[in-house]
Amino acid sequence: MVQIKGGRECQPCTACCDGWLQIRVNGTPVHPGRKCPHSTGSGCNDYANRPVDPCVHFICGWRVDGSPMPEWMKPNTAKVIVLYDQTRWRGMPVDVAVPVGRRIPPRSLKWLMEYAQSYQRALLYSEQKVDDKGLFTNQQAFSAFGPPEFQHEMAALAAEGKRPW
Repeated sequence: MVQIKGGRECQPCTACCDGWLQIRVNGTPVHPGRKCPHSTGSGCNDYANRPVDPCVHFICGWRVDGSPMPEWMKPNTAKVIVLYDQTRWRGMPVDVAVPVGRRIPPRSLKWLMEYAQSYQRALLYSEQKVDDKGLFTNQQAFSAFGPPEFQHEMAALAAEGKRPW
């Protein structure tokens, strides 16, 4: 991975604050359809006082030191939040990609799959489920990319209703 000098700034991206990661901020659930009460859509209205967990500790894959992700893969433009090394499968790093919206756009998913294949990584990616009115739910459907055995094991976990990581 290439070192990024000076780092990357979040703003105006607020994808992590807008519910796509399903977090709790000071006890308030944040999920699709229910963003953080401090999100302005272009930043945080209480940034100086944001909680350590999850806010201060969270750094998306686009911002992490040495991120291999190109500029266009910033979550608010690529419509995907990437979490590197969320778990391991048979010693292989497993990355997780969560859409900013219902699905990860094809261009972004293609980049993630090519990266996973080139660097011998596994990838779990999700799609947000919607209810019969077209509103987002707290549920996600996961898919796996990587070795066939990985895909099979992740499909088995999903069939049992278990989260794959």
